[in-house]
Amino acid sequence: MTVLSGGMHYFRTLPAQWPDRLAKLRAMGLDTVETYVPWNLHEPRPGEFVFDGIADVEAFLRAAADAGLRAIVRPGPYICAEWENGGLPWWLPGPLRCHDPRFLEPVDRFFDELIPRLARHQVTRGGNVIMVQVENEYGSYGHDPAYLAHLADGLRARGIDVPLFTSDGASDLMLTGGTLPGVRATVNFGRRADEQFAELARHRPGDEPFCMEFWNGWFDHWGDLHTTRDADDAAAELERILGLGGSVNVYMAVGGTNFGFTAGANAGGPHADGAYEPTVTSYDYDAPISESGALTPKFWAYREVLGRRAELPPPPAEPDAPRLPAGRVELTERLALLDCLDALSTGTVRSAATMTFEELGLPYGLAVYRTRVPGPRDEALPLRVKGLHDRAHLLVDGEPAAILERDGRCEAPLKVPAGGAGLTLVVEAMGRVNYGPLVGERKGILDGVLHERQYLFGWEIDPLPLSDVSALPWGRATRAAGPAFHRGVLHAEGPLDAFLALPGWTKGHVWVNGFHLGRYWDKGPQVTLYLPGPLLREGANEIVVLELDADPAGPAGPAVEIRSEPDLGPDRTYESWFAEED
Repeated sequence: MTVLSGGMHYFRTLPAQWPDRLAKLRAMGLDTVETYVPWNLHEPRPGEFVFDGIADVEAFLRAAADAGLRAIVRPGPYICAEWENGGLPWWLPGPLRCHDPRFLEPVDRFFDELIPRLARHQVTRGGNVIMVQVENEYGSYGHDPAYLAHLADGLRARGIDVPLFTSDGASDLMLTGGTLPGVRATVNFGRRADEQFAELARHRPGDEPFCMEFWNGWFDHWGDLHTTRDADDAAAELERILGLGGSVNVYMAVGGTNFGFTAGANAGGPHADGAYEPTVTSYDYDAPISESGALTPKFWAYREVLGRRAELPPPPAEPDAPRLPAGRVELTERLALLDCLDALSTGTVRSAATMTFEELGLPYGLAVYRTRVPGPRDEALPLRVKGLHDRAHLLVDGEPAAILERDGRCEAPLKVPAGGAGLTLVVEAMGRVNYGPLVGERKGILDGVLHERQYLFGWEIDPLPLSDVSALPWGRATRAAGPAFHRGVLHAEGPLDAFLALPGWTKGHVWVNGFHLGRYWDKGPQVTLYLPGPLLREGANEIVVLELDADPAGPAGPAVEIRSEPDLGPDRTYESWFAEED
């Protein structure tokens, strides 16, 4: 049986928008939807399970069935997906992704909760799930047949009776490391389908060809370019896959958004010997159905290819959601971050040495580290942060002194007056690495702070998860320098889509009516953040911006722009990206 599937991640689209996106995926000519399941979304802390709202995977499977779609589910425990830590919870101990009981015990606890929820939606029980994955691209990480067998046996024991599969790159390394006897092997690629399927057949001659991830676009990193792929080129490769008798899962068929702190990162390729590369907020992926649900030229090109093999549903009657008119929102209130630690901190921790986010029990967000340096120290000796993950604002006696970065400047000269100096480090965690040997990395200050050769001790640390900004004390007198919150009101005609731009701002986060849209950064490529209509209401809507680097300059004061079209930045082609990687 040929499977015509497309990737859509329920956790990257608001539940109110699932029916629209799924109907469009079906209208393109696909008969199946594929999704990962991110463990860290569903078990944010040990034993604390979440399966409602955007985490309601069963509601998503029911919505897919209502749209006439079967489903492929990839429950991990690791998913990659350019998602924070590859979907693994921040609180896991090491080692990861192997048959060590310290990893298998929490995996089994999670699967005890998750897998029965998936099992009841299998086609064998009247549902729509037709395949379930064992791990994800394991050949890109390790070789542990006992681990893979444990997962496969556990899926069966918990009620999965539809076919299991693995997916890996089509190479000796990956197919020998990631496959499992008796479990169907599939491959992931974006081009040269004949070569990829030939390599799969060489290793697994009994398995029918299946491209589990046909990369018809790509993801973006901050400071890089936006990658796009020509619609005709992608459609020709889709035609080639199908002409070779292959099944396919278009990755991604529906773009999405890395809301909040969920964007992951890469770190210099398979050996983790290069620069840290955090992923942008948008996961549009240059998909045929965009991040905002718009139908792109790729949608129509694919529909033409798929229409030659099956009867097509009618195209969507209303392909694009209505949007807010362009406008400008003044942000008239300001509140310095350091003036509201009492409202944001989970509790000041006093420690001899610096602590990581994980040691503080802090999943994401910021941590404020404070100590004093004795004086006088008349010479400007280097202050160095060892193992900075990922970025820090240094303030000396309350005045901004430097911005330090993980792969850039990690030290600054520091003179100290006779009475000593107060030292503050506001440390920001970007996404945890989601692929390769650095998965499971720690955040914060890993190895301490030195003034020249001397370690500084005696720290007060405030963990700031920023999971809820509703308690910010607006109206409080605020004098501190450094990072600051800004607030304004967007007046909307109703729940209409929009795109939010921040010209003049540098780096930070945006919340709308308390919902964390994600990160912005003027180094690009992403210029606008997608603002989904269901977050808005008719009338007044609160916008809060946390600017980390510098208050926006300009005579008109801080403001954000509402735009009717997305801007994901200057682009490069998919082929040129592959040429760089080759």
